[in-house]
Amino acid sequence: MSVPALPVTLAPALSGRDAVADALYRAVVALDTADDALFKSAFTTDAVLDPMLYHAHQIGHQPLLSNMRINITEGDSKAQVTCSALSQHYRGGEGMNPSSDFLLAGGLYWVELVKDSGDGLWKIKHWTLKSTWGQGDWGILGK
Repeated sequence: MSVPALPVTLAPALSGRDAVADALYRAVVALDTADDALFKSAFTTDAVLDPMLYHAHQIGHQPLLSNMRINITEGDSKAQVTCSALSQHYRGGEGMNPSSDFLLAGGLYWVELVKDSGDGLWKIKHWTLKSTWGQGDWGILGK
């Protein structure tokens, strides 16, 4: 059973830092819920993910973002975000099994975003993840 996500565009419309942060929140909620439309709304068509993020259909994933700092530049058309992330990972469908292998990892995100002139949403153009620690089985990520 999938969990419904909120619509891509929230009402009332978000602005400023809230709208920038929402791009990251759309991306991680889409991973949690396997919502392809929400996932696509968070990224430009030429987005670079470094390292490549995996899709929630293959690996269970529960990210939590904190300590978000947002810098909006170039007349409100570009933004940069840094934040901390804590993620619980498990093999698809095994998250509720207490004996299944898991990986709990902490890291840092550096994200570059642009404001889409078509729909007005902020979208991720480049997302860099640096894992700084982990507890459990790194093999879950296919490494």
